[in-house]
Amino acid sequence: MTGPDADAGESARPEPSGPVLAGFRIAVTSDRRSDDLIDAFVRRGAEVLHAPAVRIAPVEQDAILISDTRAVIECRPDVVVVTTAYGFRRWVEAADAAGLGEDLARTLDAARIIVRGPKARGAVRAAGHDDDGIAHDERTASTIGLVLDAGVRGKRVAVQLHGHEDVEQLERLRSAGASVLTVAPYRWVRPSDESRLGRLVAAVAAREVDVVTFTSAPAVDGLVSAAAQLGMDGVLVDALRCGVTAAAVGPVTAAPLLDLGITPIVPERFRMGALIRTVIEHLTVNGVEQVETALGPLVVRGRVVTFGGQTVTLARGPRAMLAALMSDPGAVLSRERLLDELPDAENEHALDMAVSRLRSALPDRHLVQTVVRRGYRLNV
Repeated sequence: MTGPDADAGESARPEPSGPVLAGFRIAVTSDRRSDDLIDAFVRRGAEVLHAPAVRIAPVEQDAILISDTRAVIECRPDVVVVTTAYGFRRWVEAADAAGLGEDLARTLDAARIIVRGPKARGAVRAAGHDDDGIAHDERTASTIGLVLDAGVRGKRVAVQLHGHEDVEQLERLRSAGASVLTVAPYRWVRPSDESRLGRLVAAVAAREVDVVTFTSAPAVDGLVSAAAQLGMDGVLVDALRCGVTAAAVGPVTAAPLLDLGITPIVPERFRMGALIRTVIEHLTVNGVEQVETALGPLVVRGRVVTFGGQTVTLARGPRAMLAALMSDPGAVLSRERLLDELPDAENEHALDMAVSRLRSALPDRHLVQTVVRRGYRLNV
């Protein structure tokens, strides 16, 4: 699984710098470490909308975590599965604050510790413990597979969760004869400011953003649930299926999107840095359009149009009109087709107004031509 919001921070290869994202708008739904994502996108020129779809409950308010920690100490597990560095550190810190730190340390020393990837291993070793196995592909299924390979019948296995229970993997342990305990060092709760989330939902549903980033599966559920409360879940999902790109940090985060018929972009490595690079690459490759018109090159980057040395930012309606015309440069688009393409044009008068607004917004109004009794075309 991928982290609470994914354990991040990688320095494998340099990320593109400069304003390569100028003109694009990106929605960030994460709580933990959202500043890292926002800063990376803003430094590259993007406009960012941020509203946590879920947030992590304050540890000092989490009596369930302390109760579960006591249960683990009392049962003295044979095996402890550590899934995330952040979760393990938070567990140890909460135990220390509750006066259970030494008892938990002794419990961990007496158990076989299996870790899900190098970051979890680093956290375990930093706390003074040794691990007995690692899942190098960083998947929970592989981690549980290591535990099962050693045999678990009649043994006690404690699993550190991360955000929500992976029922399938826990059932694998139980079916093999293990007694399973779970500890959730962080729990997802509703965001403290739901009005911000409502505004983000509206922006995505209206296709006013180019990409929405997700760093946890619960954030997907939180966003869709918030949209449902506003009666907008259908249009939100439609937008994410076509028009707005969803970006997920890893396959577990991607799963609820795929269940909704949404195909997200996912980095090869399940890290925040890789997610940032994947979004940058997607937008710079797929989000930039250039057409050679009869008047010169026309370049569109998100909502920003560059022509003849001038740069202008288009509102949603004019941008949708221009996108339709650029989809088939030089071809005459009928009024009926344009009415279907434009989000707010309900009749021919509204269409004429949209064309007028586009012409007024462009550096040269002659880029859009009227073809009498037929429709409109880009002047190529």
